[in-house]
Amino acid sequence: MKSLFKWLGNDPKYERWRWQMFTVTWLGYAGFYLTRKSFSIAKTGMGEGTEVGLLDTDMAWIDMGYLIAYAIGQFIWGITSDKVGPRKVLLGGMLISILTGVAMGVSTLPLAMGVFYFIQGLCQSTGWAPLTKNVSNFFSQRERGTIMGMWCTNYAVGGVVASALAAWAATQWGYQYAFFVPAGVLLCIWFLFVFCQRNRPEDVGLPPIEEYHGEQKEAGEEPDHEEGQSWSHVISVLKDPMVRMLAGVYFFLKPTRYAILFWGPVYITEKLGTRGEAGGFMDGAIATMFELAGPLSVLIAGIVTDKVFGSRRMPVAVTCLLSLSVLLFVLDDLPANRYALGAGFFMIGILLYAPDSLISGTAAVDFGTRKGAGTAAGMINGCGSFGAVLGGALPGFLKEQWGWDGIFLALSISILIAGLLLLPQWNKLPKSHNKPQTP
Repeated sequence: MKSLFKWLGNDPKYERWRWQMFTVTWLGYAGFYLTRKSFSIAKTGMGEGTEVGLLDTDMAWIDMGYLIAYAIGQFIWGITSDKVGPRKVLLGGMLISILTGVAMGVSTLPLAMGVFYFIQGLCQSTGWAPLTKNVSNFFSQRERGTIMGMWCTNYAVGGVVASALAAWAATQWGYQYAFFVPAGVLLCIWFLFVFCQRNRPEDVGLPPIEEYHGEQKEAGEEPDHEEGQSWSHVISVLKDPMVRMLAGVYFFLKPTRYAILFWGPVYITEKLGTRGEAGGFMDGAIATMFELAGPLSVLIAGIVTDKVFGSRRMPVAVTCLLSLSVLLFVLDDLPANRYALGAGFFMIGILLYAPDSLISGTAAVDFGTRKGAGTAAGMINGCGSFGAVLGGALPGFLKEQWGWDGIFLALSISILIAGLLLLPQWNKLPKSHNKPQTP
């Protein structure tokens, strides 16, 4: 118990703010998934033969617009959060996301759906990079693998809850409520964020986290802990070879995640032969097994990188990526029943969420440093999001020509490239690594 208190620190006020911030930022990013996942669930009630009558190609174009907006926004909001602080970016993005979700629920024209989902993409991109920076301001490098492993469960849990809530609402009242109900829940989280979130310890009269933990400032940190007033640090982060390499790896990793998120319900209902039927919503929800595996995966990965590999993130990431490539190669050969498909999607989640969280979250902050965490996370996730455009849109365009086995083969090759790119960085650590301050 004493060792636990030593690890946590001994200032009750500081610790209260740290864990208050952990909780509210965790809820904030999990909440973004409420409005993000609505369309993927509503798809099964908006396709051919329904009142809306969207074709698969229509849905693919709408998805592509969202993903392009999301990718562009990552670069913009990551840098902006380093310049003006996360709070302004997050509150604005979350509120507009709520309004856009409601607008999608009342829209029936494909063009209107596309415009609103593009706006939703810009709103959703206000979440990851600013919140990653926000967490890094309250937790230091020595604990970052474990803390980020715990924190990154947000997008896995958020995805599961969002999908289940949207599926339940659509089943009860119609596809429109897959948009309305999640938007209402996110509004409650927005109010909580208004009252409970702060950008950094200094905003509530506390010292910087390195001073509190008696650690050396991270490489590249400036003495002034105000939000960056100069572009010099932003530019240095953008030029960093490791940050750029991680961005390239994430470009090849993220198509798989978004292919599963956007098209998993469609794939499962087609495999089971229930697409367009009354039970299709609930069969499509089997795809949430992918996200259900996420919290376990990212939590174990974060702890292992700190406790077993001495804060080296790459061994776990590389091992998972190479194993995932093999699983995707054989995925379409699984038996067409709920248990086999659920187990297959769960294993994809186990092997994908660990490297996803390590690369886009923990390693982004490690190598971007706390001062440039928003820029680094925005650049890495932005490049990944351009890859996600392929994963989110191509199944709608090409599954008739390639078949699902061809789609999964392409994803397997993409993941293999990501693993091989990362392999030479097996032992890579940031320049400044948990060194205590010298007296």
